[in-house]
Amino acid sequence: MNPSEFANINKQLENLNADPELETAVFAGGCFWCTESAFQELEGVEEAVSGYAGGEEENPTYQQVVGHQTGHREALKVYYYPEEISYQELLNAFWNSIDPTDDGGQYADRGFNYTTAIFYNSEEEQKLAEESLKALEESEKYDKPIATKIEPFTTFYPAEDFHQDFYKHSAERYKIYKNGSGRK
Repeated sequence: MNPSEFANINKQLENLNADPELETAVFAGGCFWCTESAFQELEGVEEAVSGYAGGEEENPTYQQVVGHQTGHREALKVYYYPEEISYQELLNAFWNSIDPTDDGGQYADRGFNYTTAIFYNSEEEQKLAEESLKALEESEKYDKPIATKIEPFTTFYPAEDFHQDFYKHSAERYKIYKNGSGRK
């Protein structure tokens, strides 16, 4: 992997991580192109970074992840201002952007790397995530059981620069993909 492919995103992450008012949340919602756009537009979200979470391979590449070689899921690290948007509101946005009953991926994207998960950073996030999952189950909105996992956060690696803000810099391609995937 060419280190320059990560240059822009690494600089951006340095700046985000330096802001003490920002908190982070990590979600795997299938294709990160689609979940990134859903979170990026929320008031109070400073940035949603596409990447890979939960696997064991250090610094995985897109090809490794989609080739099922790393144990990572495509995921987002959401940087947000908690005084403007709560973790609970992020959870609601997450549930509304996925099919939580699909245990084989999301829409046309199949395989473990496209399965859904909430990666909690604290006991409070775990509690809120579990409560939101329980509320979703009790709502009887779905005929099938909820398949989304709630797991402790372990790792997150940003995806290559090309994948960041894909819905903006490749808008036409993104629109075709999203419409064809069944997610829309």
